[in-house]
Amino acid sequence: MLVSEVIKKQMEETGWIRRMFEEGIRLRKIYGDENVYDFSLGNPFIEPPEQLIKALIETLNNPVPGMHRYMPNNGYEEVREDIAEYLKVRYDLPFTKDHVYMSAGSAGGLNILLKSMLNAGDEVIVPKPYFMEFKYYIESHGGVIKTVSTDDEFQLDLDKIASAITEKTKAILINTPNNPTGVVYKEEKLKELARLLNEKRNKGKSIYLICDDAYRKIVFDNINLPNIFKMYDLVISVTSHSKDLALPGERIGYIAISPKIKEVKSLVTALMFSSRALGFVNAPALFQRVIGKFQENSIDVMDYQKKRDYIYRIITEAGFECVKPQGAFYLFPKSPIKDELKFVKIMQEEERILVVPGRGFGKSGFFRIAYCVPFEKLLKATDGFKNIGKRYIKG
Repeated sequence: MLVSEVIKKQMEETGWIRRMFEEGIRLRKIYGDENVYDFSLGNPFIEPPEQLIKALIETLNNPVPGMHRYMPNNGYEEVREDIAEYLKVRYDLPFTKDHVYMSAGSAGGLNILLKSMLNAGDEVIVPKPYFMEFKYYIESHGGVIKTVSTDDEFQLDLDKIASAITEKTKAILINTPNNPTGVVYKEEKLKELARLLNEKRNKGKSIYLICDDAYRKIVFDNINLPNIFKMYDLVISVTSHSKDLALPGERIGYIAISPKIKEVKSLVTALMFSSRALGFVNAPALFQRVIGKFQENSIDVMDYQKKRDYIYRIITEAGFECVKPQGAFYLFPKSPIKDELKFVKIMQEEERILVVPGRGFGKSGFFRIAYCVPFEKLLKATDGFKNIGKRYIKG
């Protein structure tokens, strides 16, 4: 058989986002785009900032010799310097270009990081619900994922995290604002986590905290994200500009290594090797040259907040239970029937509303709504959500 048994198994247990996205394509061919309400894929409809597009055009119109050639695996030095200056101010720590590694988005960054860090059997603790591909990133590089439940508000449960730590624990991987819940982990919870990890470190067990910061700039209600780099020494952040600058197809981001990590040189050397071994080689050259100057920029966050407010109001009025998200562009309501996969199919068949079942994020009984769509699509789906609520919640 051509396809490996491992890949077949992984494909069967995940891939819900893409399956629903492909189902949306099928339904649009039958009913037309205006009559299908696809909230399956976190693919920003919004366009990148106009200033960034102008900078890209300027770069193309004024090429420098060798602009499209290979560069060092960790990226252009001047770009890493720009990002380090931003990080220095943002986190109040002495970042330099040597603490920044340009990557092919968060996915590429996490893969080369995990390949560089993990020995066979090393465990990575991940709070759930979580972006399911974390599991495959970890397992692809010899690691073992250990998922732990969050509380009823999807906040970190420190008792469960503490119970999950063993001698094989190498790292904890967190994602805040979170995909799929949109929840921002509270500062007091992160401080508790830092205290727990410091206690383990004082007893001779060093556990790294890996932060997937793909949605870091998309936060609502004037929330300030905690400075996790100041809370704990062994922090490595992986950032993507797919969401904050609406560039998912360009695959550009970076890894930020805490200046407090003493083994930074050996880690960067390992990342260089892993980049080549996995075939990433380097982050895209053209967008590296543009992105360094846009660390303070983002898309219009108020656009997403407006959509969050609207869709949250509609589904709660319809009777759905849902923790109000503080960031990203997702909601994660509770399914009114136990089998959320069955309910997702009901929504699709009866109202042509496409969402993703919670089992695709390690949390059955819920479903994800990605509202990074045109506002008109939310408006047109309103009656569908209300109808579903009347039939299956309010009776």
